[in-house]
Amino acid sequence: MKITMVKKIMADGSPCKKCSEVLERLQSSGYLEKIDQVLIAKEGETSSEGALLADHYQVDKAPFFVVEEDGQEPRVYTVYFKLVKEVLNRQAA
Repeated sequence: MKITMVKKIMADGSPCKKCSEVLERLQSSGYLEKIDQVLIAKEGETSSEGALLADHYQVDKAPFFVVEEDGQEPRVYTVYFKLVKEVLNRQAA
């Protein structure tokens, strides 16, 4: 299983508030180590890695997560608690 997080950086270089909050929750819960990759979507830069992934999956919220498992279509999560319930808790069990 591969989990990619896409977080947003604002045009002025500051982090997205919600992205920072979710990152803090990942750290405090011990789930950050389960995130394989973090990509940045830079506001106003459509060629940034995170922005390209957001465009590919037609996601307009940040942060979001892409979960890839062998033999399955990638799943996109825009709600942190749903990711925890359906993926991270299951992975920990």
